[in-house]
Amino acid sequence: MNACSVVIMGANGRMGGTLARLAQADPEMTLAGVVERQGHDQGLADFGCVHGTSLEQVLGELSDAVVIDFTAPEASVATAKIVAKAGHRAVIGTTGMTREQTEDLREAAKAAPILWAPNMSVGINVLLQLLPQLVNLLGPAYDLEMMEIHHKAKKDAPSGTAVKLAQCLAEAKGWDYDSVKNCCREGIIGARPSEEIGVQTLRGGDVVGDHTVFFFGPGERIEITHRAHSRENFARGALRAAKWLAGQTPGKLYAFTDLLES
Repeated sequence: MNACSVVIMGANGRMGGTLARLAQADPEMTLAGVVERQGHDQGLADFGCVHGTSLEQVLGELSDAVVIDFTAPEASVATAKIVAKAGHRAVIGTTGMTREQTEDLREAAKAAPILWAPNMSVGINVLLQLLPQLVNLLGPAYDLEMMEIHHKAKKDAPSGTAVKLAQCLAEAKGWDYDSVKNCCREGIIGARPSEEIGVQTLRGGDVVGDHTVFFFGPGERIEITHRAHSRENFARGALRAAKWLAGQTPGKLYAFTDLLES
């Protein structure tokens, strides 16, 4: 079996460093390149692979690599466009994407295999497959709510994972998520509408990521919670996605569920 060659964006960051370390330890992977923005690129040579501040330059020295990007929405869209032009592949785990940015990823995926998931946890993506079954089995008598907790440095709210989970619930109900979401309750707001999904955000400390889906029914409450214990959880999922993506063709923006269903 040929080793999957990966290029890590933001290799000096917390997630990038975790990805690079795990890729180097995986016998089925080759850390082929690392990229970091100018001014933060000290020590890249220590990774022992192609390195630089320009993704175009790094990819120019490689063939058929999978770029892994957990940076920021604008940077990840730029990565997708560069990968599509250079004929490589990309796994993107960035959260906080707008609809327009998601469409940019979809467009780039027409020319190169690209997988995007706002959460690379295997557990979260399995949960996305199970939640619609619960919604349908429980029926209309259960109110749906979502709560997420993250570390105090997280910039986007609600988290991309919370949005994805809530969108999954809305889709199972046949609702438009943007029409039924409620991310803030304050004051005299009246009774809760039946067609509503509350998505609440807590921030503090160093919490890696907690997500809880609530089903509030008559006489009972069901809570399904996923807690990420470390960033390695997301990194291992991304590396698994990179191995899978190495065998895929362009034409659609892949999701982690495509990997699980294959």
